[in-house]
Amino acid sequence: MSTQAEQTGAAAEETFPYERKCPFSQPEQYAQFADEPVKQVPLTTGLKVWAVTGHENMRQLLTDPRTSASRKEANFPFYFDAPPEFRTETSFIGYDPPEHTKVRRKAAVTFTNRRVQMLRPQIEKIVDEAIDAMIEQGPGVDMHHALSLPVPMTVICLLLGIPYEDHEFFQVNGTTLLGGTATMAERQAALVDVNNYLFDLVAKKEKEPGDDLLSRAIAEYRESGEEYEARDLVNLCRLLMNGGHETTASMISLGTACLLEHPEQLEQLKADPELIGPAVEELVRYLTIGDAAVPRVATDDIELAGATIRKGDGILCLGLTANRDAEVFDNPDELILARGNRRHFGFGHGLHHCIGADLARLELQLVWGRLFERIPTLRLAKPFQEIRSKERAIIYGLWGLPVAWDE
Repeated sequence: MSTQAEQTGAAAEETFPYERKCPFSQPEQYAQFADEPVKQVPLTTGLKVWAVTGHENMRQLLTDPRTSASRKEANFPFYFDAPPEFRTETSFIGYDPPEHTKVRRKAAVTFTNRRVQMLRPQIEKIVDEAIDAMIEQGPGVDMHHALSLPVPMTVICLLLGIPYEDHEFFQVNGTTLLGGTATMAERQAALVDVNNYLFDLVAKKEKEPGDDLLSRAIAEYRESGEEYEARDLVNLCRLLMNGGHETTASMISLGTACLLEHPEQLEQLKADPELIGPAVEELVRYLTIGDAAVPRVATDDIELAGATIRKGDGILCLGLTANRDAEVFDNPDELILARGNRRHFGFGHGLHHCIGADLARLELQLVWGRLFERIPTLRLAKPFQEIRSKERAIIYGLWGLPVAWDE
């Protein structure tokens, strides 16, 4: 087993995660995996971890019981200086069975496809109100802050029973926790602020329950007689806040830019509203904003694609390589909205498949469907290459999206 202390010399090498020269392309360094699909790469922390590439290799790894998602593992591959709380204050995304199964079940009932579809009228209203506000500001508005961030934040606040007026607090802190530019001290401060807020929220829901995920989780604990700590619910809420907000917001902005930069595909979508379902799947595949967000640790030796991953070694599954695998997707580097192939790993795979995938799909369908229906002349307000992208962030995306249209 290799330890971080033994690998400090790796910092002199080119470190992972790599930057995308174009937000719609794989990093150039991914070419090195063509002949060696499972190989070690150095992180900026000095730790060397195994990068697993390709659709079949990633599928095998993410269904292998000899892997752990626990942040408490010594060589868990954080690729930034993570506060100690990032190892201890987690929820089911950082648990293994049976704990993972038990905690995930508490939230799963809220994200069933049936319950998500019941939210459609409310989400449509949220989307239309955000577009109204955007139109009122006029051409030149930053769509990322006017639409992409507010929509998923408002939805997740609705699900968790968080007052709408507090959404900006979570937007700011969510970006700090998952963005690529924050320092360890800034991440730690954001974590403390969010936790303090959520502890107060849990206490309120214990006294005054409502019709929301948090209140239902508390009721289920009480009805079953199962003991729980407030921190368990705080960690669950924070996970759902970050996972349901930052990811969808990034997809909305980057996906919109992608459509505007592929006008022939966008015209097909405008001409055929029924294309929206397949279009969402294709954009999720093509952009893979969580490319480097699937870390694991080997709990035993694993032989994979000619490599031996030793017990205790850290692993990163590079989703963009799987989603651009030519053995699974024809012409994988082309955006083809009608493709609609769901074999992508844009929502993860295996036990940790994204619990909110159906909710994210619905939000994206409603946003892009309504946006281009109501503002058909939408265009970028500056050249795409001048728009700053979130390089080296846990969740890839854009820092802003200035847009214009014909009034």
